[in-house]
Amino acid sequence: MRIVALEEHFTVPSLCEGIAPSAIADRGYFTGGKFATGKSSPMALLPDLGEQRIALMDEAGITMQVLSTVGPGPDLVPGADGIDLARRINDTLAEAVARHPKRFAGFATLPVLSPAASAAELARSVKELKMKGTMIHGTTEGRFLDDPAYDELLAAAVELDVPIYIHPNVPTLDLHKAYYAGLPEGADRLLGLTGWGWHAEVGLHVLRLAVSGTFDKYPTLKIVIGHMGELLPMMLARIDDRAAIEGFQLKRPPSRAVVDQVWVTTSGFFTLPPFHAALETFGIDRMMFSVDYPYATNERARKFLDEIDLPPADMTKFCSGNADTLLKLQA
Repeated sequence: MRIVALEEHFTVPSLCEGIAPSAIADRGYFTGGKFATGKSSPMALLPDLGEQRIALMDEAGITMQVLSTVGPGPDLVPGADGIDLARRINDTLAEAVARHPKRFAGFATLPVLSPAASAAELARSVKELKMKGTMIHGTTEGRFLDDPAYDELLAAAVELDVPIYIHPNVPTLDLHKAYYAGLPEGADRLLGLTGWGWHAEVGLHVLRLAVSGTFDKYPTLKIVIGHMGELLPMMLARIDDRAAIEGFQLKRPPSRAVVDQVWVTTSGFFTLPPFHAALETFGIDRMMFSVDYPYATNERARKFLDEIDLPPADMTKFCSGNADTLLKLQA
């Protein structure tokens, strides 16, 4: 069976090592994180864009990874330097895809501190480098994608007919102080990042696109989110209910706008209850498999995949068909 994984990460240390440590600290990146006894850091696997990555894919029967960069990157570098860094990372990714076109595809990284340049780099990446869309990481200087500054970027994504994948990011220093300070060592990291906080922020990001009217302004804009829907499956009916009671009106109920324009991947989640909640909320045509490599292992994701019981046609959609259609991948 063809299996496409959409939220699979890489870094290019040689390009990003020049980012100012002060910029990294000011954005709120944690330092000195620890891993449980016997657990190695996945960071060592991020730079590989060749044989080791492919060998691990083969062991789990994964056909293709759609690659996206993570960690401190062009989103922390203003002006021409940030634009140049994004271009160089995208060029590096395009070279890796060209070496292994049946195994890799790519999401462009963007210099989001320069919104107009981000639109231009998305266009270059799609038209010249054959990228399949872009991944952005949380907010930029406190701005979500519904901010008018990003109208040009959203319009470019619509014109190019490619999705924007919204991935979580670390909480800003202000958010960390407000919500996660005063906890035992390590608990702030757990709740602020992968245990809760960054999922909630991506869910909020999507809801802002709905209730701000941004989805109505760009009705063919395509958004992808991971982690079984970033807490949205359990909240959409509640939001519709409260919107109706409070007299808040849009062209579509918030849930309808979200389900119409958002695709969901399973990245990093490997139990059936959240899968079924996402499936019932978004429908099989909006669900796509992902691993979240290397932060999760291909082996664990494949084991979970084998536990899913779907009709054969739906399983094909979930494993590759929806991704192939959305991203225009060549089987």
